[in-house]
Amino acid sequence: MMERKGRFRHQSLQDKKSIQKMLDAVKRGITKGELEFGDDTGEIVLEPKGLMTLRVTATVEDDQSRLDLRITWTNENDDARDSGKLKVKGG
Repeated sequence: MMERKGRFRHQSLQDKKSIQKMLDAVKRGITKGELEFGDDTGEIVLEPKGLMTLRVTATVEDDQSRLDLRITWTNENDDARDSGKLKVKGG
């Protein structure tokens, strides 16, 4: 579901095998540097590169279990200016 420009969200019931296929596709996309997500309501393309932050949260509460995987990275901007080499002098 396209909630707003630049954001894609999808929720559906899946079995273990279909989730494994989706995770395999994410793995291949990270390797290639391009992840495409879509459904009937919209799509988004992400380009993972460089160092990425991985956050894993696993919880069990009463009769529900939850696994959250979050992968974040900084999108390089072609217009970003490099300040050059950092110089520090003391005393």
